[in-house]
Amino acid sequence: MRTVDFAPFRRSTVGFDRLFDMIESARADISDTWPPFNLEKDGEEGYRITLAVAGFRPEEIEVVAQQNQLIVTGRKEEQEVDDDRFLHRGISARAFERRFQLADFIQVRSADFENGLLSISLERELPEAMKPRKIEIGASTAPRRLSSPDSERRKAA
Repeated sequence: MRTVDFAPFRRSTVGFDRLFDMIESARADISDTWPPFNLEKDGEEGYRITLAVAGFRPEEIEVVAQQNQLIVTGRKEEQEVDDDRFLHRGISARAFERRFQLADFIQVRSADFENGLLSISLERELPEAMKPRKIEIGASTAPRRLSSPDSERRKAA
């Protein structure tokens, strides 16, 4: 895999540290592919993340949203496992932590668990100050007179 050195860009830019950190962390997260997930666009401003968490119960999964990051953690309760009983064990019971970087103004709306799938609904919610607004152009009823520097001198005299 080819690596990119962002050091020259970091030296010549101001305020983009978070962007470079996100790119570098995304590159590091590529190696961890469990649990598998889908990322879907749901309408104009909505998104949905669906994780396949077979073998976990809802109370064994934690979803935390903090500062532009969504963290999904799964931990199985300690159970006495009779390994002699299993001929093949394909359903993983290992703990996991999956992190998702969220863009500004993305809010987590809900999390649902059904048939071994955890669905997390997200929505972009721009503050009123950030939304585009139309500026009305006012019309004056009386025409404005332009004054020249000579007329201003005559008034003062």
